[in-house]
Amino acid sequence: MTILVELKNLTKCFGNRKVLDGVTLQIQEGEILALVGPNGSGKTTLLKILAFLEKPTGGENKFQGEIVTGKNAERMRLQSAMVFQRTLLFSTTVYNNVAYGLKMRKMPKKIIEEEVKKALKLVRLEGFEKRSAKKLSGGEEQRVALARALVLKTKLLLLDEPTANLDPKNASMLEEVIATVNRELKTTIVMATHNMFQAKTLPHRVALINDGRIFEVGTAAEIFGKLSKSLASFAAVDNTFAGTAKITEAGTTIVDVGNGVQIEATLQKQGETSVFISPQDIILSKNLLKSSARNVFKGKIIQIADLGLLVKLTVDVGKPFTVQITKRSFSEMALNLNVEVFIVFKASSVQAI
Repeated sequence: MTILVELKNLTKCFGNRKVLDGVTLQIQEGEILALVGPNGSGKTTLLKILAFLEKPTGGENKFQGEIVTGKNAERMRLQSAMVFQRTLLFSTTVYNNVAYGLKMRKMPKKIIEEEVKKALKLVRLEGFEKRSAKKLSGGEEQRVALARALVLKTKLLLLDEPTANLDPKNASMLEEVIATVNRELKTTIVMATHNMFQAKTLPHRVALINDGRIFEVGTAAEIFGKLSKSLASFAAVDNTFAGTAKITEAGTTIVDVGNGVQIEATLQKQGETSVFISPQDIILSKNLLKSSARNVFKGKIIQIADLGLLVKLTVDVGKPFTVQITKRSFSEMALNLNVEVFIVFKASSVQAI
């Protein structure tokens, strides 16, 4: 395949802090590449450099075979668009938000209308043109932000944690839109995520990044087919556990991950294995719920992180599980550190990696 972007020994420093450290990477034209790593690993900074919004401190950045310099960066910036994790929309209609970039490029009104209509259809927001952008749901806002980038028809689309603050239904819909954009428009997409299950199913290739360095690049099957040291370093963030699996008489599998924690899964595994449970698939409650879910654990909240509309909790049940809930639920349940809670998830939510 044609190489669209080539980075060689790229570094980025903010003062004395080195955020990117010798990044070497090729991005192929027409692919979806996922940058997978924990918070603070350098994913967003790398995306901003790819979008020509930040200048690297050192190393080489080639775009379409041309070395990026101060002289040509502005021209190249027209060929990339970035959608940030925290969506920022103007206090106006959906149409005006999506049309903004085309108006700035002084495109004819008729073409703007046609392109906005196409983009909204692509992100499944037909008929939303006159709606107020500030009255949309979180998932709808993110799709408007994506449409605003798509109308520019850039060679490269950069997505920073595109589904991080969305519920499972909206996250799944946005993932389908991303796959459609890549398939139908042939747009090259680089997306940052620390969701390993998403990285396993959506991109063509995955690059593992941590501490500003890229450790491994390969297909999802190559990266997730083994629990490498690089992948294991993200385990606490992504609910990834290694253990011993045994198939039960009922046909399910019990994975003993240590410290008295046994996870039941619908997958068929025997012997040493590694499993992943998405934080979005875990239900948290203060009281034991009646449920058909096979995995129920009692533990204490040991860490809390504010993600805006969501709150990320780490619950110690013998092993640390990451759970995401809305800020409203967090307040209504009066949660805090050391509060005892239950976490519940289905056997079908357990994925082998």
